[in-house]
Amino acid sequence: MDTAVTFSLAIIVITFFVACYVSKMRLHEGKARKIAAHSTLHSEPRYGLRPYIDSSQCIGCAACTTVCPEGDVLAMLGGRAFVVNAQKCIGHERCVEACPVGALTMVMAAPKAAADTPHLTAELETTVRNLFVVGELGGLPLIRNAINQGRECIDIITDRVRSAHAADPNIYDVIIVGAGPAGISASLRAIENKLKYLTIERDEVGGTVARFPRQKVITTTPLEFPLYGKLHKTELLKEHLLALWDMVLNRAEFNVCTDSMVNDVQKSADGIFHVLTATQQHRARYVVLAIGRAGNPRKLGIKGEQLPKVMYRLIDAHQYQHKNVIVVGGGDSAVEAAIALAQQTGNRVTLSYRRQELTRVKERNAMRVRQFMRAGRLRVIFNSIPLEFRRESVVLSVAGRSFKLANDYAWIFAGGTPPNEFLKKIGVGLGVSLDSAG
Repeated sequence: MDTAVTFSLAIIVITFFVACYVSKMRLHEGKARKIAAHSTLHSEPRYGLRPYIDSSQCIGCAACTTVCPEGDVLAMLGGRAFVVNAQKCIGHERCVEACPVGALTMVMAAPKAAADTPHLTAELETTVRNLFVVGELGGLPLIRNAINQGRECIDIITDRVRSAHAADPNIYDVIIVGAGPAGISASLRAIENKLKYLTIERDEVGGTVARFPRQKVITTTPLEFPLYGKLHKTELLKEHLLALWDMVLNRAEFNVCTDSMVNDVQKSADGIFHVLTATQQHRARYVVLAIGRAGNPRKLGIKGEQLPKVMYRLIDAHQYQHKNVIVVGGGDSAVEAAIALAQQTGNRVTLSYRRQELTRVKERNAMRVRQFMRAGRLRVIFNSIPLEFRRESVVLSVAGRSFKLANDYAWIFAGGTPPNEFLKKIGVGLGVSLDSAG
């Protein structure tokens, strides 16, 4: 084969791949413009991490848009990367790592859009001096962020304890409220830093992770736990993470009170906190709230919702087989529950969502929903609202018309009621400036 023929074949191959790339970019851009049409381009998320793109450095390689686990936070528009759905960013930072020219950084979103989120200083301190918030309650839902904040917060407290306070056997250095990812990390760091501490958890150790569905895959980035070191896995099952925590905590003689609800946190004139549960009162110089944002499940307030078949949390889908099931909601929790139930033998699963499309789910969950719909294993009814739960059926309003569906079990995933009343009760400011905080 002569040189001219080889050169011609090379041109054809290169042209083919360039055409495929351009077609792919146009597809992504069309999707991005659709997202932008339903929300504000560069829309500000709740208080928390979000990507910032220096457009003068962006070379349009699309590396950042392809690695984002949330699917559509970033997109290509006119040959440049843009933030099109900042609200969905939960701080994976994979986009930052993928950018070859350093055009991407992660910044904290302005707190102005978070009227119901505690306003925190750079040291995670609230409007109440020496009372801190870490994890999801402060606007960062990612497990890695919660773990990092728990560790960093205790380091800040340790510096204050050692520089300002003499040891007192009757007063804890710090009380940590909540034993989820942030609370566990804070507790381990308190042990590591030799602080006198107590952790209080209203349910069981593990917090929201313990309440995830059985065998749920937790997608994260490498983690670093106090008293353990780095965990390099990027995907692990819920059970594996709980087992790791259990091993480390047992080895460290974890000082925790479970099944204990904190009802109030009062600060006396001498600066000491009094943390009150139903049966006890504890005193501490510092308090860390790691209680998450979910609070109590939000109910629909419709007839029949009190029936035993209506639930708000799915732990083990394997218990339900050969059943007519409805899942209400359009977020990741609802979608993952519907898919888990649809995988069980003989189930007929319906997902009811009040909007016309799923816009709040991770891309991988959206793909799985489409796959299950095509396979006839999952029925999705958009623009539908439950009107009434009956013993053997559920009544939906679909595009304004009533529709009865056979039903054995129902799960509602309408979010949770944030603990705002509790925060106000203990004096924590929400969405306010800290300029005058004392």
